Amino acid sequence: MTHSTRRSFLKASIAAAAAPMIVPSGVLARPGNPGANDRIVLAGIGVGVMGSSHMRAFSGFDDVRIAAVADADMRKANDVAEGVGADAYQDYREILDRQDIDAVIISTPHHWHALQTIHAAQAGKDIYCEKCFSHTVREGRLMVEAVEKHGRVLQTGTQQRSGAREYEGCMLVRNGRAGELTRVVAHHYLSPWLNGLPEEPVPPELDWDMWCGPVQPHPYNHMLTADTDEFTYGAWYSTRAFGGGEMTCFGPHGLDIVQRALGADDSGPEEVWTEGDPFVSEVYRPDTYPDEPCTQCHTDLKGLYPKVFMRYPGGVTVEFGEDINSGARFIGEHGSITVRRDHVSSEPEELAEEPLEEPEVELYRSEDHRRNWLDCIRDRSKPVADAETGHRAATVCHLANIARWVSEVTGETGEHLQWDAQAERFTNSEWGNYFLDRPRRAPYQLPEI
Repeated sequence: MTHSTRRSFLKASIAAAAAPMIVPSGVLARPGNPGANDRIVLAGIGVGVMGSSHMRAFSGFDDVRIAAVADADMRKANDVAEGVGADAYQDYREILDRQDIDAVIISTPHHWHALQTIHAAQAGKDIYCEKCFSHTVREGRLMVEAVEKHGRVLQTGTQQRSGAREYEGCMLVRNGRAGELTRVVAHHYLSPWLNGLPEEPVPPELDWDMWCGPVQPHPYNHMLTADTDEFTYGAWYSTRAFGGGEMTCFGPHGLDIVQRALGADDSGPEEVWTEGDPFVSEVYRPDTYPDEPCTQCHTDLKGLYPKVFMRYPGGVTVEFGEDINSGARFIGEHGSITVRRDHVSSEPEELAEEPLEEPEVELYRSEDHRRNWLDCIRDRSKPVADAETGHRAATVCHLANIARWVSEVTGETGEHLQWDAQAERFTNSEWGNYFLDRPRRAPYQLPEI
């Protein structure tokens, strides 16, 4: 295992990186299909809980070799690299510079996804990007454009899309088993908190400035990065600067099912609004909820936030209202079908029990999310959760957060924000458009093209 001397991220402006950074990888990016015996050489960018899990899982495929990992925390990079026999880096761009690496798995916090995905596409690498696909709507669109421009194969880490029961449930809904839909009930996901964690000494192995990246650095606290066994998942995803709360952590699973079952993988809702008391930004401190870890997954905190509604083309209303995490209930003229992780049920029961015969709608079938990506790398086809699909599911999550944030600045709920899914703009809310993106510090700006 080798240890690279990290470059300073501030030596050159990343904003100038609109052109490809390096020559594309040689083995799998050459014209034509690779031979059946070629091994796909992978690298991991971000090797915390999900990243290390991906490294272990991908290393189990016979046609894969893990060559390198990168993490702002060299403790994590070294540990994971040793376990899979790879090289360890602190600066992910050194992975992108390597000609032998064909594809990367991006499992960093959400605020890093856009820049790393764009850089990987420019570098000729195929990409597996963990959900939530993006940190803002504008980021997501630029990520899609980069993937398409550079001819990359991207899989979004919404693994439920390859689940057998989730596929079965979406097929039932799409083929009209519940009849014409009138209403969908999704989970009441929480929106992010503001960071009030106290400052602690930064571990010497962690480059905290790099970890913060596009975000103006916050005081370091071990809860943010999950540096102890006490916090397996970092509180970054509950913190507005780095993530979108439970809405963008678990929301991409359940709301991806909504998008798929409604046939909206390339579009989305027409309007979004909130009902109840206006949103109030909570500041998380250790004494705020002393008996709760700062990762939000607790049903007794649901009352803190106004309820979100969306309306899709055809008049179907989606209500964020019940404990249906990682799924939704689809209500139609013949009854209801509930689809969630590894689960399909219905009322009446026969709606889900009777198999479909000669369905009019056929959905993309994947039985293994990681294998699907690897196969698509080989034949240069689109995977089951391609960039556009991942972007659209993430956009639904962002719209829900935005509706709450608009209610906070206006002090009112009930305003229906009209959403143009093709232009990806609100037609009646400047505040809504304001929240479609967020500032980034130099030199981490995104390219305009």
